Amino acid sequence: MSKTLTKPDTSKSLSAVSPENAFYFCTEEGVYTGISAISLKDFADKLDGIDESSILFHYPRGDFQAWIRDSVGDRELADKMCFIQRGISGKQLRQELLKMVQTRISELKAPKQDVFPSSQCNKDGLCLS
Repeated sequence: MSKTLTKPDTSKSLSAVSPENAFYFCTEEGVYTGISAISLKDFADKLDGIDESSILFHYPRGDFQAWIRDSVGDRELADKMCFIQRGISGKQLRQELLKMVQTRISELKAPKQDVFPSSQCNKDGLCLS
């Protein structure tokens, strides 16, 4: 029997989280902006307009990365975010984060493709090189 290996299911990453698991934007410890995000798309939309002080507060603490990894369920995006250059302006940081999140959303919306087509697998489902 032939098997096809596919990319892991990433549909959860595009789904909305419950309000209690939303990302709550702050400008400093305990100072909530009144703005929250419940999905990657919502996060990108809010990130585009949020005050830079909130971005500069959350990013160095790893808050964005933790929420995306733990609540949204997208470890790959969270890991990529860790490689944004430190010490850049709030404007540049916003642009980098937005580009990264929007690119990831596009990737997740793209149709799944076989990593190894079944034609390249043996009868036991093992893929041939």
